Amino acid sequence: MNQDHNEEIIYKVVLNHEEQYSIWPVERDNPPGWRDAGKHGPKEECLAYIKEVWTDMRPLSLRKKMEVTRTARLETAETAAPKNDLVQRLSEGEHPVEVSLRPEKTAQALQECIERGYVHIKFTNTQGGTELGVRLDKNASDLGKADFAGQRGSLRLIGGLTLDYVKVRCIADIDLSTLAGKGHLERAGAGA
Repeated sequence: MNQDHNEEIIYKVVLNHEEQYSIWPVERDNPPGWRDAGKHGPKEECLAYIKEVWTDMRPLSLRKKMEVTRTARLETAETAAPKNDLVQRLSEGEHPVEVSLRPEKTAQALQECIERGYVHIKFTNTQGGTELGVRLDKNASDLGKADFAGQRGSLRLIGGLTLDYVKVRCIADIDLSTLAGKGHLERAGAGA
């Protein structure tokens, strides 16, 4: 065939069961296992169409297998909590905590933080101490036994935060004379 004759041929875009594309002369029957993709025209136009729509060269069966594998890996990662999961450890039982205050560690400084609605609670028995910024829930917190001026009494601070991508509530019972006490975490929704 000469060059001029090739330019006169009208092609159609065909697609197989693996979603792989090709071109085929319009006047010929599709090869076995191939179906029309709905585009026809000169060779260059058909090839440009294929370049536009065939963005993933992997066969359909491979894409499906890889998606199943990826989904299984994600599900495994979500359900297999690490043994050293900080949220899990701090949600089990009570832990020693202290209020982190800067520049001075006083009951008055704590009262100012509470009025702003944000405190830092440090779980002291974790490696290096885990300091959490807690947005207080003033309605759930209990300040009824606190004497800030005399730096005595106790209070219960409850607030929320996100730790390791998990929404949690921090519950801390603090003795004002030491600004320390016991606390734990609850996953959001648990115990609320």
